[in-house]
Amino acid sequence: MSNTAPDPTAYNYCALPLAAYACRPDRTRGRVHAEPESATRTPFQRDRDRIIHASAFRRLKYKTQVFVYHEGDHYRTRLTHTLEVAQIARSIARALMVNEDLAEAVALAHDLGHTPFAHIGEEYLRACMEPYGGFDHNDQSLRVLTTLERKYPDWNGLNLSWETLEGVLKHNGPVTGNLHIAAHELQEKTDLRLHTHASVEAQIAALSDDIAYNNHDVEDGLRAGLFELEDLYSLGLLEEALQAVRARHKDIQKPYLIQGMIREMIGLMVNDVLVETNRRLADIKPGDPEDIRMAGRPIVAFSAPMRAKVDELRTFLYERMYRHSSMRRIWLKVERIVTDLFTAFNGDWKLLPEEWQKRMEEAGGSKNNAIQARIVADYIAGMTDRYAIREHERLFDLYWDLR
Repeated sequence: MSNTAPDPTAYNYCALPLAAYACRPDRTRGRVHAEPESATRTPFQRDRDRIIHASAFRRLKYKTQVFVYHEGDHYRTRLTHTLEVAQIARSIARALMVNEDLAEAVALAHDLGHTPFAHIGEEYLRACMEPYGGFDHNDQSLRVLTTLERKYPDWNGLNLSWETLEGVLKHNGPVTGNLHIAAHELQEKTDLRLHTHASVEAQIAALSDDIAYNNHDVEDGLRAGLFELEDLYSLGLLEEALQAVRARHKDIQKPYLIQGMIREMIGLMVNDVLVETNRRLADIKPGDPEDIRMAGRPIVAFSAPMRAKVDELRTFLYERMYRHSSMRRIWLKVERIVTDLFTAFNGDWKLLPEEWQKRMEEAGGSKNNAIQARIVADYIAGMTDRYAIREHERLFDLYWDLR
């Protein structure tokens, strides 16, 4: 082992060898705004670090995953979910010998555009924005990264690498149809090759999202009492995981059984992804990242039997958890909060905080209804659950400022 320190100008070195189809930092397509690279970090490491230091990333702490933040400290938030996705993504990326830093950066960024109150908050904000071009949380994540974060004097956004932005944009595969606002604006600045698949690292981040939320929703649903462990016995994936844990621990207590089941399920899903992905890689024999993008299908994927089990689990969670009566009661309140806030701010944008009034003026929103509504949506989408609740109280509780 050499004691010679790495050349501080050689910022593109990697700690581990990379497969031929991995995205190499020394071959990045660069950034929209040119800037000197770091002497000690690769471009993808810098992307990751910029995301972690973003204001939107910190706010994920008080954004709902499924349960509203005040319902308990042990339930997942959007932040803890994001960290779990990043952990799984790094593990898969390392096993496939691709770029861990890029996979992690995409994983950390993928949920930055989520509204307060999880997907139900998004549904009501989308309904409010229907006359103004709609709303999509994936596109909003891109908008946070390219427009809404304000940390640099020379540009808006975080000025991330092409590869990280591609991964966020193509979170669900190639982009078809009409582009949402952030994708449209970014595509005018740099060609993100919308109709190709994303890099293998971005595909890893997307599938890690599926693995993380399916498993932690089971754990959170059990903790909340929305279903019982016995209700899971008929599900193929859960049955397999439970049998494996019981085979190792004959008289295991229920709390440990649940934790063991979750670990086993994650392991089963990750191992399946690795086997299936290696099979697909052997089929196409990629010699560089371009072969992954042009493969015409996802390369990182579940096998067909595992996909069937995951779909079975997702159907169960949809019926027994996401549509549960306790969730539906929350929806009623969320609809009122989101709709009231949008109606008030879009009706009179001078109600916005001064910083957001300034953004409205800079963007010309005071003279354009669509731009005005978009900035109102940006403000609401960036709220945490608790901030949205308090903002609603400030506006609609007659005695909030008079007590």
